[in-house]
Amino acid sequence: MNVVAALRLNMTNVNDPAAGHRERYRAALEMAEYADRVGFTVVNCEEHHGSGTGWLPAPLLLAAAVAARTERMRISIGALLVPLYEPVRLAEDLAVLDNLCDGRLTVVAGIGYRPEEYAALGRDFTRRGKLMDEALEIMIAAWRDEPIRIHGQSFDVTPKPCSTPRPQLLIAGMSAAAARRAARFGLPLSLPMAMPEVEQLYYRELARCGTAGFVHKPEPGSRLTLLHTDPDAAWHRYGPHILTEIREYASWRRDGVPRPHETVPDSVDALRAHGYLEILTPGELRDQIAGGRTEILINPLIGGLPIEEGWAALRLLGDEVLSRIELAPAVG
Repeated sequence: MNVVAALRLNMTNVNDPAAGHRERYRAALEMAEYADRVGFTVVNCEEHHGSGTGWLPAPLLLAAAVAARTERMRISIGALLVPLYEPVRLAEDLAVLDNLCDGRLTVVAGIGYRPEEYAALGRDFTRRGKLMDEALEIMIAAWRDEPIRIHGQSFDVTPKPCSTPRPQLLIAGMSAAAARRAARFGLPLSLPMAMPEVEQLYYRELARCGTAGFVHKPEPGSRLTLLHTDPDAAWHRYGPHILTEIREYASWRRDGVPRPHETVPDSVDALRAHGYLEILTPGELRDQIAGGRTEILINPLIGGLPIEEGWAALRLLGDEVLSRIELAPAVG
């Protein structure tokens, strides 16, 4: 049984405008290099803007830096908030990134749900669906061999991606509109949690449109994992940092937009029962894998967790767990 090990780099820090980020970005690259060496399957870079914790606003830049430091694992950008970009320039940037990482790129295209992000970047939140459709159409066409028509002019986006026919591209979403969009474009649908009705609608729409695709979703019970030889002690040290991230994420809640882990724990003890993250010993994680667990997701820099603590958790995973099991191939 192959296990997928994923490194999450969303770069959340303590919620303080004066907090330094330089050393944390340097550590992220070193962690990605280590993860690649010990057999991680994928590293994921996220996107948010205007965050008090510094939640990663420039995933393309970090992904490019990670590409230069790694050789095997896939580099995923998810979700990339596609409507916030000029489509031709985004097609160019992703084509260059795909070449930089030798075809290891996965793009999970998201529409976003925060009006303030659209306003800050000069985009119309009320037109987000149309902006998404236009961008996808332009990018997919731009990556083909022939030129495209833009504003009445013929234009050839170069270089082309090294992946054929394009970088791996999925549609992120939790709504009927996302399911219909993914089916219409013949792209896989990425769900952040189990949503049977959305999944069923997607497959019905695939049949109606005559396109092919699949649904990517976390395995049941999926959660972030950190490792420590003494989980009780680790909860006291790590808990405040985990709460920093989950509280900021919860502050972005919008009515009518379902998301995982909406409840905000009021203490570290409540956090332990919440389900957002678990802290295990290496032996406990090995036992879970022996019992059928196939996915591991670690965020060693979560919420400003001290770099040395993040390294300790990451090395326990790499040296005490992954070195003893069969891992899923990184590229494919």
